[in-house]
Amino acid sequence: MEIQIEVQLFANDAKFLQSGSCSVIATDFRKEPEWTAAVSAYEWIEKIKSSVRYPDDFQIISVVYNGENDITDLVRKVRPKIKDDLPF
Repeated sequence: MEIQIEVQLFANDAKFLQSGSCSVIATDFRKEPEWTAAVSAYEWIEKIKSSVRYPDDFQIISVVYNGENDITDLVRKVRPKIKDDLPF
């Protein structure tokens, strides 16, 4: 399933807008649409950050999915999942 995401970001003393579509798992989206969209948006923002070198002033200003659903606060709460594969 695809959702449309629009992200306003701040870096280098300037605001900029990125928009595009992201894939989400349909069953997860039906159960928790906002959280599923927030995780997908977070992953997308991380890809944006890694593709272009942004300074320490990088900030998420707003995140909206499907044109009207503001998930900015949820995206700010998402944290990367740390893989625990230690042998002990």
